[in-house]
Amino acid sequence: MNIENIKSQFPIFSKKINGKPLVYLDSSNSSQKPMCVINKLNDFYKNEFSNIGRSIHSLAVNATNKFEETRESIKNFINANFKEEIVFTKNATEAINLVATTFGQQNIKEGDEIIITELEHHSNYVPWHFLRETRGAIIKFAPINEDGDVIIDELKKLITLKTKIIAVTHLSNVTGTIVPIKEIVEIAHKKNVPVLVDGCQAVPHIKVDVTDLDCDFYAFSAHKVYGPTGVGILYAKKKWLEKLPPYIGGGAMISEVKKDKIIYAKLPEKYEAGTMPTAEVITFNESIKFMESIGIDNLMKHEKEIKNYALEKLNKINSVKIIGNPKNKAGVIAFTIKGIHPHDIATILDEDGVAIRAGHHCCQIFHEKMNLTATARASIGVYNNKDDIDMLCKAIENCRKIFDLK
Repeated sequence: MNIENIKSQFPIFSKKINGKPLVYLDSSNSSQKPMCVINKLNDFYKNEFSNIGRSIHSLAVNATNKFEETRESIKNFINANFKEEIVFTKNATEAINLVATTFGQQNIKEGDEIIITELEHHSNYVPWHFLRETRGAIIKFAPINEDGDVIIDELKKLITLKTKIIAVTHLSNVTGTIVPIKEIVEIAHKKNVPVLVDGCQAVPHIKVDVTDLDCDFYAFSAHKVYGPTGVGILYAKKKWLEKLPPYIGGGAMISEVKKDKIIYAKLPEKYEAGTMPTAEVITFNESIKFMESIGIDNLMKHEKEIKNYALEKLNKINSVKIIGNPKNKAGVIAFTIKGIHPHDIATILDEDGVAIRAGHHCCQIFHEKMNLTATARASIGVYNNKDDIDMLCKAIENCRKIFDLK
């Protein structure tokens, strides 16, 4: 697929914002959807809808088969060993909560330690905080340096005999830091410590191979991978899913129910209680096909080119400060403009049709570390090009003029 013309496949880009062409630089928040994904969702509801795993009529069998085809596609996309290692949730936040709750129930007692980093999104902090509140766990924060890189030697020092799990982002949603997950997993496994990875920002933008990484758990969301909302994916090694208890009880996650006992379903149904987001899961398979038609190497090359162009242009604008300078950086650029609050930046840029995000981006720990209350953030997707970056810079110049900055 020709990336240069890919924007035409996203119908939202025919829309104007305040009379200006839409420049969407908020893909870290959620990606836009190509027409093939929109059509698939619409077609399933129009022509194929049924619930899955219950009835034996044609519609139900077809829906169940397509639901499982998505599971198989995800397994191949992230190179898992078994499709039973792919569990569907409603988002990555629920996937992380699933692990924190079930793992914590079996393995965490008072005084046990959990290691996370100062880069983490709240979704990979709050679930572990619950264990601190309910089970007396201790949370340790692996520090980052001023560039936004995790200090691996300091992380090593935090591991003790009481360390039960390490939970770490693969790619920062503020600095774009690509964290050396494989190295962290190797360090952890030498101490028999499992590792959970928050892969929300990584899967849409870099090659993810969970077998090569050797992580124990990996969570991400469909809506950031050009797919529908309402679908999260938890990859977990089979040994963990077999060992850990169910998360939510109800229909579909059981094999046999008696008055005096319940036998749970086999994997992965054991973790998929109730009616699942059938249409959205089936539609996500179209998103994966879309990604594969581009090719992850082509996507990475394109986004790197746009990122480098953006950094070059932004660094030339007076008063603009890029936050973080990690060794390996993806297309996420947080910045400030001296004298202008990030919320004002985002509001004024919106007048020019440029969509960015402003705030702490659910990363208050990071912002506190950097002595910041908020930042503006431009994040790149496959549909962005150099013209979008030029429009971003032009809108920033307009913002500076409004505030009379020299």
